[in-house]
Amino acid sequence: MAYNGGPMTEAMYYVLLALMRPNHGYQLMHAITEVSNDRLKMGPGTLYGVLSRMQKDGLILLAEDDGRRKTYQITPKGEHALRIEYGRLKALIEDSSILREVDEDE
Repeated sequence: MAYNGGPMTEAMYYVLLALMRPNHGYQLMHAITEVSNDRLKMGPGTLYGVLSRMQKDGLILLAEDDGRRKTYQITPKGEHALRIEYGRLKALIEDSSILREVDEDE
C-alpha cells in the first residue's frame, strides 16, 4: 500500500524528521528519540518495519549498504510528504484556538 498523503503515524513522522540527515539504523533510533524530545523510543523491530514500508512507498531510500550497516535517507517525495504532514499538524493546533478562548473566559 503506497502512502497516499493521509495522516502519518507518529513513527513515520519522526523517522522522516530524523532522516533529514542520512542515518543508519542504530543512529536513527537515537535521532528519533532526540527529535521527539524523548517522547518516542523506537526499538529495532518497529523501526525496521517502518523503514521497510516507507522504502516501498518511496519516502526513503537505502543510500548505502556496506554489509554491516544500512544508511537511509529521505527522498524528495518523503520530504514533500513530511511538509504536508507538518502543515496538517500545524492546522490542527491553529484550529484549537477555541481552547485558548475557553481558558481565557474561565
